[in-house]
Amino acid sequence: MAKVRLEDIKRRFNNVTAIEDITFEIPDGEFWVLVGPSGCGKSTILRTIAGLETATSGKLFIGDELMNNVPARQRDVAMVFQNYALYPHMTVAQNIAFGLQMRKVDQRIVQERVVNVARSLSLEHLLDRKPKQLSGGQQQRVALGRAIAREPQVFLLDEPLSNLDAQLRDDTRAELKQLHQKLGITTVYVTHDQVEAMTLADKIVVLNRGRIQQIGDPQSIYASPANQMVATFLGSPPMNILPAIYKNDGFDVSGQLLAIPASLREKLHLRQGQSFDLGIRPEHIIINTDSALSTQPSALSTQHSALLVVEVKVVEPLGRETLIRAGLPGSTELLNIQVGGDVRLHPGDRISLQLDLHQLFVFDPKTGDRISPEK
Repeated sequence: MAKVRLEDIKRRFNNVTAIEDITFEIPDGEFWVLVGPSGCGKSTILRTIAGLETATSGKLFIGDELMNNVPARQRDVAMVFQNYALYPHMTVAQNIAFGLQMRKVDQRIVQERVVNVARSLSLEHLLDRKPKQLSGGQQQRVALGRAIAREPQVFLLDEPLSNLDAQLRDDTRAELKQLHQKLGITTVYVTHDQVEAMTLADKIVVLNRGRIQQIGDPQSIYASPANQMVATFLGSPPMNILPAIYKNDGFDVSGQLLAIPASLREKLHLRQGQSFDLGIRPEHIIINTDSALSTQPSALSTQHSALLVVEVKVVEPLGRETLIRAGLPGSTELLNIQVGGDVRLHPGDRISLQLDLHQLFVFDPKTGDRISPEK
C-alpha cells in the first residue's frame, strides 16, 4: 500500500492539452474518485498514474518514489479497464490468477484467492469458461477480480461497473466498498456516475475541461459546491439554475420577485440591475398548498423562504417519490421538484413553490463561480 501524489501534472497531445495543473495527494489506504463529464481528463489522469501515458510536465509519486520514468509493469498497480482486456484463450480462473502466477506466488495462495474473489463477484459457476462464453457484465467482473486478486499497492479502476445491470452494479459497488475496508489498498476510481462517486469515495476530485474544479469529501462538495459546474453535476435530480436580476430588494426571476432578507443582501453586496444565476436543489423546494393561485403574486415571502408560481409540465412517478418538472410562466426554464409519492399533480396545474433561502446558491453567470456566502 502507498500514497499517490501528483504535482502540477500536465498532459498534451500535439496541440491539445488534455489535463493541466493537476495537483493532489491521496493518503495511504484511501479511496478517491475522479468524476466529471466525458472528455474532462479523468481517464488520462488514471492512465498517467498507471504509466500508460507519460506526463508532459509535473511529477508523479507512488509512495516516496518518483514514477515519471518508471515503466508501467514496475509500478505495482493493478488497473481495471472499461473494455475488459481479458485474455481470450484463458478460462475465468486463469485470467484471475494470471497476475499472481506472473509474480510466482505460491500455487496454494493463488487457488485460495481465485476462489475467494470468484465467490465475492458471483463467478464460482463460471471459472471454467472462456471470455467469449460470458456476457459483457460477467467479463467486467472477471477483469475486476483479476485486479482484486493481485492485492497491489494501488488499485486503478476505470469505470469498472459501467457494463453491469442496475442490480448487479449496486451489489458490486457494495462489494468494492467492503473489499476496500478489508484490504485498505489505496484506490483511484474513475466514473462519470455521480451516484458511484458519492457512495464510494473518501474524497472526490471533480474535473472539467482538464482542470480540477473541487476536491473534498462527498457531503462537503454536495453541500458547498465551489462553482455552478460542480453544483449541477453532483446531485440527482440536478440542482435547478434560474437566471435572475437583483432589483427592489429581491431577485427578479422571469417577472416574479423573490424578496430576500436584508442579512443575505448585505453578505452578497448586491447591486441594482446585477445579473445572477440562482441555484436550489429539488429537495429544498416545497409545494405550498395554502397559497391562492387565482392571481400570480409579484412578491410573496417569509423571513426564510420565498414563493414562486410555476406550471406543471411533466409528472414522473417513481414509487416512493414523484419528480415534477415545472415551468415558469413565460419562460423556457424548467425546475425539478421532488415530492412524496402520494402527491397527485397533473400537467397544466399551477402550483406555488416555497424556496428555502438558506439553501439558495448564487453564482456569477459569466464565470460560474459561486459568490454566495458559506452555508
